[in-house]
Formats: sequence, C-alpha cells, structure tokens
Amino acid sequence: MARKLLTDLKVATMAHNNVPYGLINKAAIALEGNKVAWVGSEEKLPSEYQTWPKSSLGGRLVTPAFIDCHTHIVFAGNRATEFEMRLNGASYEEVARAGGGIISTVKATRNASVEELVRDALPRVDAMLKEGITTIEVKSGYGLDIDTELNMLSAARRIEEHRKVRIITTFLGAHAVLPEYKDRPDAYINDVCIPALHAAHNERLVDAVDGFCEGIAFSPEQIAKVFEVAQNLGLPVKLHAEQLSNLGGAKLAAQYGALSVDHIEYLDEDDVKAIAKSDTVAVILPGAFYTLRETQKPPIELLRKHNVPMAIATDCNPGSSPMTSLLLAMNMGCTLFSMTPLEVMQGATINAAQALGLKGRGSIEVGKIAELAVWNIEHPAELAYRIGFNPLHSIIRGK
Repeated sequence: MARKLLTDLKVATMAHNNVPYGLINKAAIALEGNKVAWVGSEEKLPSEYQTWPKSSLGGRLVTPAFIDCHTHIVFAGNRATEFEMRLNGASYEEVARAGGGIISTVKATRNASVEELVRDALPRVDAMLKEGITTIEVKSGYGLDIDTELNMLSAARRIEEHRKVRIITTFLGAHAVLPEYKDRPDAYINDVCIPALHAAHNERLVDAVDGFCEGIAFSPEQIAKVFEVAQNLGLPVKLHAEQLSNLGGAKLAAQYGALSVDHIEYLDEDDVKAIAKSDTVAVILPGAFYTLRETQKPPIELLRKHNVPMAIATDCNPGSSPMTSLLLAMNMGCTLFSMTPLEVMQGATINAAQALGLKGRGSIEVGKIAELAVWNIEHPAELAYRIGFNPLHSIIRGK
C-alpha cells in the first residue's frame, strides 16, 4: 500500500472542532493508500510516519477537495435566448409557462445521444475540476420520459470513464410538467415519473431522488408519491423547495428524512425547525438567485439560529444558473447572502458531503478518503474573497 508524507504546509481540515476551518499551521499529513492516516502539527508527527516518502508543499494551504452537491450538468443545447427574454422583462415563470425554461432543454436533450450528452458535459466538468472539485452531483430531469431520463443518468455515470471525478447521480423525473400533461400532473407522475424511477433503479443508475416542489412544477402531494417509491427502493431523497413560493415542500422533505432541501429562499422559521430536527442540509444556490434577479434571500440567520448545516453549490444548469464556478458561488454566498467565508468553506466541503450522504469525504481526518486541494494562498478566507481568480495549485489523491 502506497505511503506518502506531506510536509511544509498549512491545513484547513474542516473538521468539526473549536478551531475555525480546523486550521493548523506548520502541519503534516500522512497518506496511506487512499486514506488519511494522520494529520496534525508537524512538530507532533509520530515517529512511525517520519520515515515515509516525503513531499514538501512549500508552505501552501491544503483543504479538502471541493464537492459540488447540486448540478444539472448533463443536458443539450442552451437557453441564451431566454436569458435575453428575461432581460427584456419576462419573468422566470412567464418564460416557463410560454413553453420555454426547462421544457426547451427537454426538447434538445431528447434529441441527443448518450455520447453527445457526455461530450457536451465534459467541458463543464473540466471547468469544475480546475477549481479543486473532485465530486459532482448530477441530476436528470431534462428527459421527462423514460428513455431520456435513463440516457441522462447513463451519461452522468460515463463521465467517470473520461475524467478523474466521483459522480453522484440523482433522479429528477419530477422536474417539470410536460405540455401534454399540463392539466394532468398526477398522470405524469404515475405514467412517466414513477416507471422511469423504477427502470433507472433496476439499471443501478440512481444514488438519490429529487423533485421540484413549486407552483410551476409539482405539489407536495405529488412529490410525496415519488418519495414513497424512493423510500420503498431504499433511495435517499432531496428536494428543490421554497424557491419561488412556500408550498410546504421543506416540511415534506423533512418528514422523509431528506438529505437536503435546495434553494429555500421562501423558507420560514417553522420550516427551518422541521429540517433541523431531521438533520437535513440546506443547500444555498446563489447562482440562480443572481441569474433570475430574485429579491427574496434565503433565511441564513434562521438557519444559523437553529444550527442547520448549510452547503453551497453551483446549480450549474442551462437556464437559471449557467455557472460552473464553485469559487464564484462561494463569493456570491458571502456578498449576496452575508454568509461568512467559514460557512461557504464548510458548504463546499464537509456540509456538501453531508448533503450527498458521503460520510468518508469533505474533511481531512484520519480514516477519510484522501482527496486534497493545494492552494497558492495564505488563508482559506481568500477562496471566498477573490472574484474571477483561481489559486488552485494541484489536487493530491492517496493511492
């Protein structure tokens, strides 16, 4: 088993302790195989690690590699025209109700092969990898029929064949109501969404199940039907909730022990209390807030008050968040929502891991997977502070 000792570094372990960022100056990290064997102050390095092959990092900062816990990076086409429509005064709901929005991406995605979907996704993946991301969640939801939903999930899985990245797949069949089901959303759930979920599960393409609980999408009662199936299949759930209004989606998600509720701009205090009791992560998505020029901010102070863990993600998608930069999302979380640099760092690492149910990632601790980002910076707050600047030096993985 390969062994390596990293020396001459600072480390932000992001472990839950009383030290902000879990920061250790003049540190060392011992890697054995693909796991962290030891981390701490270099002067306290146990003798058993001192003879291991050494690699000096020149005083650089080491953090856990980043995790993007909410993306829609597998799709075809783009929606630049709709971007222009919104700038000319159309609202997100008006675009959607006119047959644009998600439905326009559905049309393009249905016409693409699995190979084309992979080809189109890889440049987006590459942009993410360059910013220290090693784990990406990828949702379906632009097929809205059985075959295309399976194609999207298959394309997501195949990304791992082309790039050194961990992909977590999420079934999002309950993403939008097709025009042919405009007045029959329950029929869509029963005839398309649930059969597609069963088919995807049978082909081992699904790690979790999501839905869009909103006035332009599905009601809590309709989402509950999907969650019941997910629960019976042993799949964890998460939910796009309270983005444009408050329909009670977050409380529903909490009832099912959801991994996360995402967007949540219209969350109220009762909702926050509910997700706090279920250990559900609140995923903050400033890219969509920014792109849609929304004004209702997520209740960051309430989330703090009730100790709800907050993650942050790009929400990379062709319509409401055409963004691949997690570093930019972190800056937005601070500047738009008054999150702290520590909170967005937790949101891109340990809390993002929790939002995906990944217990072995997200912090630098003994026994966890060794995926480390090395940065040309002095302090982790710089990662949220800078705009349009990427200080990544390298990624180090245990072998």
